[in-house]
Parts: sequence; C-alpha cells; structure tokens
Amino acid sequence: MSYSWLSILPPVLAILLAIFTRRIYISLLSGIWLGWFIITKWNIFQSILATFKALLNVFSSPSKTNVIIFSALVGSLIALTQASGGVSGFVNLVTKRRVINRRYAQLLSWFIGLIVFIESSITSLVVGTSSRPLYDKLKIPREKLAYICDSTASPVCILIPLNAWGAYIIGLLEEQKILYPVKVLIKAIPLNFYAWLTLLMVLFIILTQKDFGPMKKAEERAKKEGKVLRDGAKPMVSSKLINIHPKPEVKPKAINMLLPVIIMILMMPIALYVTGNGNILAGSGSTSVLFAVVTSILCASVFYLIQKILSLKEIFTYIFKGIIGLIPLAFLMVLAFSIGETCNKLGTGLYVSHLVTRAINPLILPALLFASSSFVAFATGTSWGTFAIMIPIGLPSAFLLNIDPSLALAAILGGGVFGDHASPISDTTLIASMASASDHIDHVNTQLPYALTTASLAFFGYLLIGLI
Repeated sequence: MSYSWLSILPPVLAILLAIFTRRIYISLLSGIWLGWFIITKWNIFQSILATFKALLNVFSSPSKTNVIIFSALVGSLIALTQASGGVSGFVNLVTKRRVINRRYAQLLSWFIGLIVFIESSITSLVVGTSSRPLYDKLKIPREKLAYICDSTASPVCILIPLNAWGAYIIGLLEEQKILYPVKVLIKAIPLNFYAWLTLLMVLFIILTQKDFGPMKKAEERAKKEGKVLRDGAKPMVSSKLINIHPKPEVKPKAINMLLPVIIMILMMPIALYVTGNGNILAGSGSTSVLFAVVTSILCASVFYLIQKILSLKEIFTYIFKGIIGLIPLAFLMVLAFSIGETCNKLGTGLYVSHLVTRAINPLILPALLFASSSFVAFATGTSWGTFAIMIPIGLPSAFLLNIDPSLALAAILGGGVFGDHASPISDTTLIASMASASDHIDHVNTQLPYALTTASLAFFGYLLIGLI
C-alpha cells in the first residue's frame, strides 16, 4: 500500500530529529509513531497501540531476532577478550611490529576490513574490536574508527559476493527471469562505482591524513586534547564494558583475542554452508552470524578455562556483563527494524523509486537508478530492502531501453550500499558505532561528508557512462 508523499515523512522525521537532537531513541520512536499515525488515519490512540505492536512484531521475524541477539552477544565477546588479557596482548603485539603511528594503525584496520568479507556485521565487529584499543592508545578519534568500520563492511561484501549478499542478489535476479544471473552480478562488480570509490576514499584519507568537515574537528580534538570522544558523547557501548581489565596475575597474550576472532570468521562460511544445505551462497546470513559469535564465545570460554585464566563463574559473569553493556544497542536494533517495517507498510520505497524513475531517459537511467536507490536506502535504512524494491524496477527498465543490465544492477547496488551505511537508522551504521564504541550521531555526522563526496562522484560516473 502506498500513501504517496506522506510515506516519506516518518523516515525524514526520524533522520532530522536524530541529526539535530542527537537523541536517536526518541527520533526513531517518533518516526515509527508518525508512520502508524498516518496508517491509522490520524487516530492517536490506535497509533500508539500500533507502535508498541510494531516493536513486538520485530521478534516475529527469525532473521531480525538473530541479528538482535547477535548484537547483544557481541558484548560478551568484547568482555571476555578484555578480561582474558587478549586485547592488551594484541595491542602489545601490534606496537612491537612497528605499527606505532596513526597512519599504520588505520591502514591495518582498512586491510582487516578488506579480508573479512563474509558478512558486513562480522567485518565491522572484527575491525572495531581489534583496532579500538590501539586507536585509544594512539589518540585516534572513535569517529575515525567507526568510519573505517562502516566504509569497508558493506562495500567489501558487495564487491566480493561470496556470501549471503551474493546469494540474495542472485535470488532477486532469478525472480526477474535473468538468464545468467551470476554472470550479470559478476559483470556488475567493476561497475559498482560507489563501492570502489568508498574503499579508495578511506585509503586516500588514511595515506594523506587530509580529513575535512566534522571529521577534521574530531581529529584535531583527539590530537590536541587527547580526547577520542567529544565531551558529552554517548558511545554505543557502555564505558564499563570497554574498560574491563584483566586480573593482575593474567599475562597479556594476543592469542586470547585472536583465536576467538579467527574462530568467528571461520564459522561464518561453515554456517552458511550448513544453513544453505551444502550451498554456501544459499545460506542464512542472520543465522550464520549468530552461530559464529556463539561458537566464538564457547571456544573462548573453554580456551580460558584450560589456561586457568578465568573460572567458570567469572566467564558467566563477563558474558552477562557484556550482554547488559549492549542492551541499548539491541533496543536500537529493534527500533531500526521497526521503522523499516513501518516504511514498508507505507510503501515509502516504492513511492520514491517510482517518483524518481517516472520520466526515464535512456541516457541517464544508470544515474537515476543510483540516485533512487540511494534515497530509498537512506530513508528506509536497509540496502537489502532497497535491492528488493529497485531490482524489479530497474532491470526491466534496462532491458526495455537497451541498457546493459549489469550497469543497471551496479547502480542499484551502489546506491543501496550508500544509503544503508550513511543512514542513521541503518542497522549496519549502528553496528559500526557499536564496534568502535563511538557516539552514533557523531559517527553519522563525521562520515556523511565522505559518503556524499563518493556518492556524488559515483553519480557523475553513471551520468557520464550513460552519455557516452
């Protein structure tokens, strides 16, 4: 069902409130309520009841529930690796390996983000948890780490689609009766300008140290005042969680952090293979990330027990302490998923996509598809939802106008990734803030100028390729 222009009001309200008030919970809740206020035909009492029902309905989706539980359990892994001396051991190891300045530390994060392409949530988690202690030691702002987490996760996963992302996109292409969907997807990879430009932008900023916009102010604050967070910032992770110290008698060992992280990474393809009944590309991403983090926690616990670093009682204490530390994030995930479903109910994505592509000119179709996908993903906070909306619109249009379907697909995928990782109501943006222990709105504000720069370049790239 579409409510025309009214359908864009809830996400716009949530985004504007989040940016200007910095109160993400109230902002998302306001957007959800406004959506249901419109749906219930301006009945305030029914809209309030519908809002609470929408929040509860999030848990009716197994995939969303898996992601929420995963987000909470990440706290357990963070707590255990710190209590075991793994984090401090890793920092000692890295600093001994000549990674002793800001540029080298950021290059390490960027490289880790490139090689962990199994799932975007895992990418952000690995980059954030492995790099944050080092960044704090070198006084690199948390906003910079969040930017690197966010700007490697989704772009890498879409460019190396040997994961649930690839399987999902191939499935959408098959629904459109594409004869060789894998071939179309592979040909789209080099044409995904936004994803490539984003990775190169991160590398450029790291190598040149030429920050601009709010990120420049964050860097100056960290360098001059030694503050990795601004005064009054509210990091996505409890300060008690990220300041857990090992017992005095525990010797810091990098292996106590590296082993759980490696196990988590390796469990992802195994879980995808199992949930896909032998086909890794058909596996469930949400189930796999949950399986990976649970396996990592269990293996870490056994490893620490064998070393007699932590007792069974202490392990359970840190597991629950970690979960409690990330309950705010889990609640935010519920709100983010709920506003996404509210937008679906309103038909926000369909309205925007039809509005942008109504007057299609063959020469500018790729640029229009990119712009439309960007807006849909930014407003709804989901790249996958955007793909589901835009591929059935964009691919038939490409065939009708004799445009290369791979080019159309690349524009849609790039736009979806931009909107998803730049939007304050996106789950991937939230996870990047969590993984880096950054203030969420500070992460959005400092990242947005970089994302808009690369999005503008990508847009003109599609415009140019259409005119040639």
